[in-house]
Amino acid sequence: FHNQLSMQAGAYQNGTWVVGVAKGGSEENVPSLADSMIVAPSGKVVTRAATDGDELIVYRCDLDAGQSYKRTTFNFAVHRQPQHYGLIVERKGAMDPA
Repeated sequence: FHNQLSMQAGAYQNGTWVVGVAKGGSEENVPSLADSMIVAPSGKVVTRAATDGDELIVYRCDLDAGQSYKRTTFNFAVHRQPQHYGLIVERKGAMDPA
């Protein structure tokens, strides 16, 4: 579950496709995760491995699909405001609560 969640978040926050590759089977009697998947820029898992063995997953990715996220929600050139970072970069150490 946690590997899927981090891949979905990474895809969405970066507006890009994520291909997560996980080893299948077992090695020295230790089972592997075996949960390879492809995640769209929306964070949706579009395909994933169905078994814990050797497997190839394929998906036709629209490489322009992430552009809307990069232009709007995660447009750092528009939304980043470093003039408001003063308190974060100037403070050193802990402060007593107000």
